[in-house]
Amino acid sequence: MPPVTTLELLATPAGVSGVRRALRPYGTDVQLCASELVTNVVRHVGEAVPVTVRVWREEGGRIRLGVSDPDPRVLPVLVAGVGTDAESGRGLALLDALAVRWGVEQEAGRKTVWCELFTDADTIAVTAADTPKTPERPGRRRPSAGALGHSSARS
Repeated sequence: MPPVTTLELLATPAGVSGVRRALRPYGTDVQLCASELVTNVVRHVGEAVPVTVRVWREEGGRIRLGVSDPDPRVLPVLVAGVGTDAESGRGLALLDALAVRWGVEQEAGRKTVWCELFTDADTIAVTAADTPKTPERPGRRRPSAGALGHSSARS
């Protein structure tokens, strides 16, 4: 299935706010995760690096967000126990808390950090009987695979 939305931009601090505005129709969780992922490209890969942001609608009312950049070697790292005085390091923890699951797909010449989320409207409509379960963290409202370095199987 082709993406519903594709944004191509240079990773800059100003570009992050543009991504948030463009993804407003998908809800605050999608906007926040996209902001964090593009910001990570700025900080860890470099400013003015070409980035592609894609959004798909998945089965079950989920949204899949993917942020691709041209450096397959710089992988995201989920930092545990970031101190309250730390100025950074919470972005992937936030993504991990919001996403149903997330991971990284590596290809020759690029990587895509992706996540699947419920939209704000979908979250309200989900009941306990509809709550997805995963083997990684059964019973968690929004489980995350956190599959760093592994390709995802598109469902």
